[in-house]
Amino acid sequence: MADIIQLLPDHVANQIAAGEVVQRPASVVKELLENAIDAGADAIKLIIKDGGKALIQVVDNGVGMSATDARLSFERHATSKIKSADDLFCLHTKGFRGEALASIAAIAHVELLTRTATDEIGVQLKVEGSKISSQEPTVTPKGTSFCVKNLFFNIPARRNFLKSNQVEFRHITDEFHRVALAHPDIQFHFYNNGSEIFHLPKSNYRQRIVNVFGAKTNEKLVPVEEETQVVKISGFISKPEFSKKSRGEQFFFVNNRFIKSPYLHHAVVSAFEGLIKSENHPGYFLYLDVDPASIDINIHPTKTEIKFDDEHTVYALLRSAIKHALGQFNVVPALDFEADQNLETPYNYKAKLAEVPRVSVDASFNPFADDTPKASHRASNYEKPSAKGWENMYVGLESKVGKEADFSSVSFESETITGSIFDTGTETIDSVSTTFQLKRKYIVTTIKSGMIIIDQSRAHQRVLYENFLKNITIKEGVSQQLLFPLQLNFSITEVNIIKEIIDSLINLGFAFDAIDEENVLISGVPLLVPESEVGMVLDQLISDYQMDTPEDSFSQSDIVAKTLSKTLAVKTGEQLDSESQLALVNNLFACKEFKISPFNKPIYITLTGEDIDKKFF
Repeated sequence: MADIIQLLPDHVANQIAAGEVVQRPASVVKELLENAIDAGADAIKLIIKDGGKALIQVVDNGVGMSATDARLSFERHATSKIKSADDLFCLHTKGFRGEALASIAAIAHVELLTRTATDEIGVQLKVEGSKISSQEPTVTPKGTSFCVKNLFFNIPARRNFLKSNQVEFRHITDEFHRVALAHPDIQFHFYNNGSEIFHLPKSNYRQRIVNVFGAKTNEKLVPVEEETQVVKISGFISKPEFSKKSRGEQFFFVNNRFIKSPYLHHAVVSAFEGLIKSENHPGYFLYLDVDPASIDINIHPTKTEIKFDDEHTVYALLRSAIKHALGQFNVVPALDFEADQNLETPYNYKAKLAEVPRVSVDASFNPFADDTPKASHRASNYEKPSAKGWENMYVGLESKVGKEADFSSVSFESETITGSIFDTGTETIDSVSTTFQLKRKYIVTTIKSGMIIIDQSRAHQRVLYENFLKNITIKEGVSQQLLFPLQLNFSITEVNIIKEIIDSLINLGFAFDAIDEENVLISGVPLLVPESEVGMVLDQLISDYQMDTPEDSFSQSDIVAKTLSKTLAVKTGEQLDSESQLALVNNLFACKEFKISPFNKPIYITLTGEDIDKKFF
């Protein structure tokens, strides 16, 4: 049998390796920004166009590279950050594998401009699909400029799998946030399609968080500080009242490297136990400093997951530090069982002097003297109650022993109706209803073949979903104007999401007076959206939109309709009157699709007469 195993060509191997390192434009941004930080830059510019598909450029003022280093940097496993295997256990840099530039150059057009401080002129290098097309001396400032164009130009299949420009821009923004928050001592500029998105000057950690997520974030932050022999914990957590249903503002940094850790996230959530709702998520910006020898970073291609030598201790310390911060800054209510409140001086009396009490004595008082009308204060006025007339207490009571009780006039206390989802207006519905509510969750009604049991929440979701989708499509949403405009605060990223779906929101009935970088002014809401729940509805909408990453306008409309139907639908546990039950059943079967909810779950089940008969066998 002939030999069939052969070595792959370098360009093919580079393209395969690029599949692990470069998944989308945001991956390129992450690698280039980390290289700029490792180069010692204190000012970095990020420029992108068309969601990073057309252009990704990172300009820094770091140490730069010589002509030889510039050419060698595009070779696989060529790096200046480690020299031996032992260096893997003492990493202080972002990158160390030497695969990033080789992988990027294999699937894009790359132009490199670089110069060191000691060189008078720099070098310009152009690479297309792992092949160096030109190398020329050029005049350029100290530092390095990487320009990546036409990502995945030689792999059309991978390029077709990229999302829309808005979605890719959102992923790039997330990576930019992770790098910028970890290095507040570096100045960052972020440009998208010619407009400046972020200008972050050098600052401390708290100011960097405020500059990224808006001025309103400052009042939400509670500092966390704890230093032990195992780990040093610093950073901020959000106050419990600012928890959200989305997981947007959650960041872990270990040795200034962003990581994802469900285990440590559980430690934070457990520290907030009892302070926030189970479906809400706390925000946090936590920085952990540990011995580089006690962690392993080289367990994932994207280097966002690490392994701790003693993760149980880190878990316990992190949970304890957050609980201490919540109690130290009076974020949680506390009771002091040792202090005696009776011994504490009231605040209003702290500056007053003690007064000598005055006692008045009646010198003429004689307890053995006879009763006189003048001594009104004495106990002689007390009259002993008489037992005379005790028979009158039982007048009108007759013994009914042996008589049959009459229950014809007995009335039962009706259960309080907590909600009605349909306005009956002046129209009256037949009081003889064929529906009843079971366990405040199901609506039971009869059909010809037997009975049908409907999940009230899923049924209402389907009714609202089709109504909202219809309003968005035909653009006939009814708006209820607010007496006073409602101002809501969001981060820059959240405001950009609202701008993306603003057409769908307007078609539903939302009216916006103004939208700036951090504030949204709402003057009108749909009829079914209470004013008190507008903020919650928009928060849930932003969260769902980030998770689903829609591709077209129809997908956007679908997400908006699903989110509103889920948020505004009647919940399990709400008592409905008979008119609302009957109206919900009728509206459900008037829908185009009445069998499954908008989230592909069954709405009802049927029990035929035969099914019921089988239960009695």
